[in-house]
Amino acid sequence: MGIEVVSILLLFSTFFVLLAYGVPVAYSIGISTTVTLLLNIPFMPGITTVCQRMTIGIDSFALLAIPFFILAGEIMNRGGIANRLIQFAKSLIGSLPGGLAYVNVLAAMLFGAISGSAVAAASAIGSIMTDRMEDEGYPRPFSAAVNITSSTTGLLIPPSNILIVYALASGGTASVAALFLAGYLPGILVGLALMVVVAIVASRKQFSRGQRVPFSQLLQDFRSAFFSLLLLIIIVGGIVAGIFTATEAAGIAVVYALVLALVYQTISIKDVPDLLLNSAKTTAIVLFLICTSMAMSWLFSFERIPQLLTSFLLDQVNNPIAIFIIINLTLLVVGTFMDITPAILIFTPIFLPVVTALGMHPVHFGIVMVLNLCIGLCTPPVGTILFVGSGVAKISVSNVIRPLVPLLLTMILVLILVTFFPQLSLWLPRLFNF
Repeated sequence: MGIEVVSILLLFSTFFVLLAYGVPVAYSIGISTTVTLLLNIPFMPGITTVCQRMTIGIDSFALLAIPFFILAGEIMNRGGIANRLIQFAKSLIGSLPGGLAYVNVLAAMLFGAISGSAVAAASAIGSIMTDRMEDEGYPRPFSAAVNITSSTTGLLIPPSNILIVYALASGGTASVAALFLAGYLPGILVGLALMVVVAIVASRKQFSRGQRVPFSQLLQDFRSAFFSLLLLIIIVGGIVAGIFTATEAAGIAVVYALVLALVYQTISIKDVPDLLLNSAKTTAIVLFLICTSMAMSWLFSFERIPQLLTSFLLDQVNNPIAIFIIINLTLLVVGTFMDITPAILIFTPIFLPVVTALGMHPVHFGIVMVLNLCIGLCTPPVGTILFVGSGVAKISVSNVIRPLVPLLLTMILVLILVTFFPQLSLWLPRLFNF
């Protein structure tokens, strides 16, 4: 058995054993990377190399966008923007049968897109909508399931932190602007697909419908939500037009969100230190995950893991459709026990060479990968959004699983469509010459 095979086995066995013992993902990645590297080189050079690679891994101008978008999302979560979006969505589609469930989906899509965070969308929208839906006869587990799945659309619809992370992991082969444009159609498609499931359930359960609001009320609610929605146009439009970079757009989002919250008088100056502290804590967690994952990604290259996997799949399977299915199934399994950020950073350098060798565009693969792992965020045992949504709804995870299944199956159907119809991801980037 060659040293490369031994290194690969040691790396993954150490990583999964540490995860099984409850060691946090970032520490599991860092420890397994260090142990494997020490198999190949002496102690001090090995430790130094890991530290260097962790430092180099976060030495990126593009990554500055992440703490800014996190802070912007924190401000929006506290700033009452969710209430305005919910009221607008309710006026727009609340009169349909099962209208409040549609409102949940649409509001989560809008808030997730504006904040760039699935966790923020699940907590903000869920905390408001769950009780309202229960008061109008919706089962609490169903409300939680709708909120959990629809919250993930914000990871596809820009601005999205995770698409910035993928752009970094792809080594520059996929630009942030192209990924932002590519995420629109798949993200909207997921939202529409969830609405179809809601329509079927609403018809069978005969859920109530809200009162149709007059056009004047719809116009008033649109005006109330207008400046929140305008942030999407400013950020994405500015990036696509080349006015500013994704990092500069994130800074603009912070200033815009803060001014908006101060004007709405939902945040005061005395709240700012607490907002900065919470954002700094979240940023520290995310960046530590990124720097340890980047060290592991470098080790993959050092051990030639991507090249070995590419050669094996192309030689042994030799069927592009079968390879795409294998990769999707692998990512679906990975998503059930690993959070989306380390999964993107670890598996992008492994699978990207394989799919590009088969002619798949890096931007297309990025959207497929993110959508795949979004499904994992909604599934046990480690699904972050599953636990956040259940916690907000104040029900156990086991009670959510049954109404969650048809929604997850629908997301998988959309994943299949996005995988085998590249134009769903690539049409908009190509339209704008990205």
